[in-house]
Amino acid sequence: MKTILLGFSLLITPLFAGPPEGFTSLFNGKDFTGWWGASTENPAKYLALPAEKLAAKKKKSLENINQHWEVKDGILHNDGHGLFLTTEKNYSDFELRLEFKLDPKADSGIYLRGIPQVQLWDTTEAGGSWKHGAKKGSGGLWNNPKGTPGREPLVHADKPVGEWNAIIVKLVGDKVTIHLNGKLIVDKAKLHNYFDKKGPLPKAGPVQLQTHGAPVQWKNVFIKEL
Repeated sequence: MKTILLGFSLLITPLFAGPPEGFTSLFNGKDFTGWWGASTENPAKYLALPAEKLAAKKKKSLENINQHWEVKDGILHNDGHGLFLTTEKNYSDFELRLEFKLDPKADSGIYLRGIPQVQLWDTTEAGGSWKHGAKKGSGGLWNNPKGTPGREPLVHADKPVGEWNAIIVKLVGDKVTIHLNGKLIVDKAKLHNYFDKKGPLPKAGPVQLQTHGAPVQWKNVFIKEL
């Protein structure tokens, strides 16, 4: 089953369903095949490593991933700690679709080409992040400079904590468009390079699912290269 909103096919699909037409699945519903672990670190640095050193880094990271992430009933579960799930493959322009569910006080995000981030968090006052802008909702490009387009979501579109949310993220060049639960959150805003304030956005890099203090669940993680 899928719902069509704003010209997009919003992801409301049963577990283990195949990806929408033109998309591939980043998560096989069984294990961490296709993923490794990284933190908030400049992807330009680890991508420049010799092949053997990068391979060793990735292999070592899986020890941490297995401590803090698990696959259960076709869903990715994180305990709120540890390295971020990071795609083995690097992507340039793409459309990413996934569903996420936050625990109370969760403060998470999605890194695009390894750059932070599409902000996902508990938007209630009890969540503890109102002083950082959580009251305005998830989906903004929170690490963009203050006052720049896209940093704050256009509308609050989050479902209550503990419910599944569907997000669509489209990155073309350095411009990002985001829909959350069928509502436009970011409209072709520039994603700034967090690691090189005056430099351009990397042409390619991984997708990362962030961990940050409280449990988060993820499912139906699909991507289409553009």
